[in-house]
Amino acid sequence: MELVQRIGVPASKIIYTNPCKQIAQIKYAAKHGVQLLSFDNEMELAKVVKSYPSAKMVLCIATNDSHSLSRLSLTFGASLKSCRHLLQDAKKSHVDVVGVSFHIGSGCPDPQAYAQSIADARLVFEIGAELGHRMHILDLGGSFPGVEGAKVRFEEIASAINSALDLYFPEGCGVDILAKLGRYYVTSAFTLAVSVIAKKEVLLDQPGREEETGSTPKTFVYHMDEGVYGIFNSVLFDNTCPTPVLLKKPSIEQPLYNSSLWGPALDGCDCVAEGLWLPQLHVGDWLVFENMGTYTYTVGMGSLFGGTQTCRVTYAMSRVAWETLREKLLPAEADEDAEGVCKPLSCGWEITDTLCVGPVFTPASIM
Repeated sequence: MELVQRIGVPASKIIYTNPCKQIAQIKYAAKHGVQLLSFDNEMELAKVVKSYPSAKMVLCIATNDSHSLSRLSLTFGASLKSCRHLLQDAKKSHVDVVGVSFHIGSGCPDPQAYAQSIADARLVFEIGAELGHRMHILDLGGSFPGVEGAKVRFEEIASAINSALDLYFPEGCGVDILAKLGRYYVTSAFTLAVSVIAKKEVLLDQPGREEETGSTPKTFVYHMDEGVYGIFNSVLFDNTCPTPVLLKKPSIEQPLYNSSLWGPALDGCDCVAEGLWLPQLHVGDWLVFENMGTYTYTVGMGSLFGGTQTCRVTYAMSRVAWETLREKLLPAEADEDAEGVCKPLSCGWEITDTLCVGPVFTPASIM
């Protein structure tokens, strides 16, 4: 709340969607004019009634997220059976419930889960209207895919959502539609390069295998300078399995070995990926990981574990993108002064710290 208000977002445009709030946070919202708050149970409603009775509430409902990688409805969201009771309690407490929100969890492969949740929200709207609540907000949640090759494309999900909205919340019905597009925008925001800092060969003790192949099967354990307590915390938060791209392309004849990647922390939880078939790597080799945006760098804590330091970020864009944005970034006179002094190179990967203006971030898709 503090951050978005600091960059100029008015309080009337902010919705505090966390259904598990501290009392101090509720009081902060009240003090700074943030009126829209979410709830999904009686106790949360009671906290708001006591600390911020004039707040406008949005009821968070549970969804069918059984196929999602991260199932938020195991913890958050009111069941449809309990919604009438919660809306009645709000009415008795003179609290206005002005909308419904839901979140189907991360990595949901079924677009129809959104459609079903929108249908459920329509039912809650009707119950609310029956009880005297003037509801006009529908929050669709987030976790929309933002990478190529996702199990379900963003366009498929958008199509299912739009069809459901046309049916249950048609244009002109007076309902504002909200969605959280953070993951969609930043999933592919970064490409990460990490180096191998340690290596260990492990011989697999499998009776009979040595006689068959003439050699003992082996696997390799590699430690990198980043792990799950830093850049790769998406492994913990989002159940991801990062797959590296090798800078040195292996030859067809080069054998592949069962390999696992670990971070620098000295514990058994700092495992980034297992079961990878890679050529034999060496200390000092570099691995590249694409699509490192969501739940990665933004909350990285690598400097707290194992003595690792915060990674260095280099911003890059193509010459085409630079030419498109240059007029907005440099006033005409500054542009003339800079002519011949410094220009980005044609390849985004070649741009270095010599860029004569502040770096500008662009999505990886235009690089």
